[in-house]
Amino acid sequence: MKDLIKKANAEWHAGTAKNVTFIVTKDCQLACKYCYLVGKNAKERMSWKVAKQAIDYILDHKEDFCEEAVVWDFIGGEPFLEIDLIDRICDYLKTEMYRRNHHWFNSYRFSFATNGINYHTDKVQNFIKKNGEHVSIGITIDGTEKKHNLNRIYKFRDDNDTEERGSYHDVVRNIPLWQAQFPNSGTKVTISSADIPYIKESVLHLYSLGIHEVNINVVFEDVWENGDDRLFENQLMQLADAIIDGGWYADYACSFFSENIGKPLDHRLDNQNWCGAGKMLAVDANGIFYPCTRFAQYSLREKKACIIGNVDEGIDKNKLRPFLVLDRLSQSKQECINCEVASGCAWCQGENYDAADTNTIYQRSTAICKMHKARVRANNYYWNKLYRKIELEGMGEDFEKNKREVKQEIC
Repeated sequence: MKDLIKKANAEWHAGTAKNVTFIVTKDCQLACKYCYLVGKNAKERMSWKVAKQAIDYILDHKEDFCEEAVVWDFIGGEPFLEIDLIDRICDYLKTEMYRRNHHWFNSYRFSFATNGINYHTDKVQNFIKKNGEHVSIGITIDGTEKKHNLNRIYKFRDDNDTEERGSYHDVVRNIPLWQAQFPNSGTKVTISSADIPYIKESVLHLYSLGIHEVNINVVFEDVWENGDDRLFENQLMQLADAIIDGGWYADYACSFFSENIGKPLDHRLDNQNWCGAGKMLAVDANGIFYPCTRFAQYSLREKKACIIGNVDEGIDKNKLRPFLVLDRLSQSKQECINCEVASGCAWCQGENYDAADTNTIYQRSTAICKMHKARVRANNYYWNKLYRKIELEGMGEDFEKNKREVKQEIC
């Protein structure tokens, strides 16, 4: 059994797993200011009938879902608001994959991104115990209490409620339990214009909580003010100094710093699309299929939902086909193609569609261009400083070793 689980881990870590997302609810306890889900509501919740139809369709069509492993992903809103439905879905998935002798049996994972507020409840904890090593959960905590509560606030209880209430304490109380159960899991941090000044202290705060991997990114939407890139670069350079001088780099990671970004890209060797839109599949409460959740209506500000099918009629492959041929060249401006620091510059296919001049998925949004370039400058500073420190420490060790050897010879 353990060998099978290790095999499955290798497959989805290599990016080969199919990702199937159930939008089980569009409700959430929070009203995060930077949230891209602009159409959250308490009404649209998935029924068991829709969930079962979606599962049966997917498992019935092995020829269209031939990947060796699968990630069954559950999102909202806040997915754990629908833990009873999720538990029933997962029980049915396990039973059906076994009954059908499906190739995904023992090569699957149940994945969650949660705000962490309900993590400690009995129903969630019983679900985790029941599904063991097949569960992956990430809790979002944005950093210090000030940084977290700047954006991640509870939604107003009624029209008379005008006081913003932060969620920091209700989340951080569950971090020790989460770490005990998922010791290698990282958290997800989002940066918008207002919270740039808190990046350094927030990453260090998360380290102090025992979170070893901080996955952090700027929002893709066009929210950036003049000068934000310089403030961003300054914060990252301060963070670089703190991580290197404090020795955090030995056991802790921050995704803002990577050796693989900030280089030109040769389209003859690397012309891949950034994300998996179209290779993924999302289904909402009404049984509608999308190429990813960012194409559902509650994710879009300007455009109509981009639908590729439904649980009754299946996937319309003609509507899916444009997503399957997406690449970097087909959607990028010439300046992006020729950019000297192109590697690591991300995009969201759904945001591209929402921000485009027309109803196209082939117009890349460049709202984060200046933020990426600022990140690259700070990233270069980080690695130059780190390599220099390692080199000097190595020279120091050689010096002390030579000193001891000379002393022994004299004696």
